[in-house]
Amino acid sequence: MAGRALVLGGGGLAGIGWISGILHGLAEAGTDLWDADTVIGTSAGAVVGAQLTSGRLTPLSLYERQLAAPTKELTGDFGASATFRYARAALSSRTIESYGRKLGRMALAARTPDEAARRAVIAGRLLSHDWPDRRLLVTAVQAHTGEFRVFDGTCGAGLVDAVAASCAVPGVWPPVTLDGARWIDGGTRSPANAQLAEGHERVVVVAPIAAGGGVLHAARTQAARLADAGTRVTLITPDRAARRAFGNNSLDPRHRAPAARAGREQAAAHVAAVARTWG
Repeated sequence: MAGRALVLGGGGLAGIGWISGILHGLAEAGTDLWDADTVIGTSAGAVVGAQLTSGRLTPLSLYERQLAAPTKELTGDFGASATFRYARAALSSRTIESYGRKLGRMALAARTPDEAARRAVIAGRLLSHDWPDRRLLVTAVQAHTGEFRVFDGTCGAGLVDAVAASCAVPGVWPPVTLDGARWIDGGTRSPANAQLAEGHERVVVVAPIAAGGGVLHAARTQAARLADAGTRVTLITPDRAARRAFGNNSLDPRHRAPAARAGREQAAAHVAAVARTWG
């Protein structure tokens, strides 16, 4: 498949803000990624991707939405203890599917907000609840089997439900019931799932989380594999200032605006590389 793909990775509410800031900052400098042939969204990236492809927002308006008071958001608790549990599961798993099953069991057993209440939050983030005409891929993992799935406009599932599934952080948010199964965060497979961009000639990966661990597929590794296969690739990950803006809990709505501002500032350092890649 020829063309250009934009890969947007996971990273909580801070990740949504930072990705939006990066995209706006690049557009300000004359490099607009809004015309991607394929947009691949995982978790936070699924939220941004759905908004980007809706046709109802510009890079500026998406950025400005991140600066508004997050009055309808829920605060998730994802701190050091959750990071440790995820890392232990990754390092003790022999396959990515077994890792998905472990986090799926955690998700199914956890006390979380009501599924309908969480879905309403996701619905409130999206200006359009219809799949776009452009190719948007949204990732999720089946909680019982660890199966990886890619939702798109042909899958028969609603956009809000697919994005909610991709954002269902195990142990924090409830698994999403969809097509007779329960689904959890697409980041359970990879923080970015950049492997889905294979076959595109030009790829930009905007990944709030670059690293992996154990069987968890890292964005850096996936970007390198795409480059080795002849794809022109640029990978953007948070700089030191952006990581500070993320704080200790990327699911805290208070970190969204600072992360967005940090992304806008950071974008200047990547304009030349992205322009060469995007063509």
